[in-house]
Amino acid sequence: AKIFYRTVLVRLISTAKTGFFYQCQRPRLSEKLSAMKYDPKVKQHVLFVEGKR
Repeated sequence: AKIFYRTVLVRLISTAKTGFFYQCQRPRLSEKLSAMKYDPKVKQHVLFVEGKR
C-alpha cells in the first residue's frame, strides 16, 4: 500500500526564467502556491509559481 502524507514537497520556480527555485511544503489538499520572493540572479523580487516536485 502506498503512503499518502498530509503535506507535499513542492518547487517554486521563478517566472523570470532564471532557473532559480525554492522548495517548500504545502498541505496536499490546498491549492497551488505562488509567492513573491527574491531571485538572486536578477537581484529583485519576482513571482514564483509552483512547478513539479
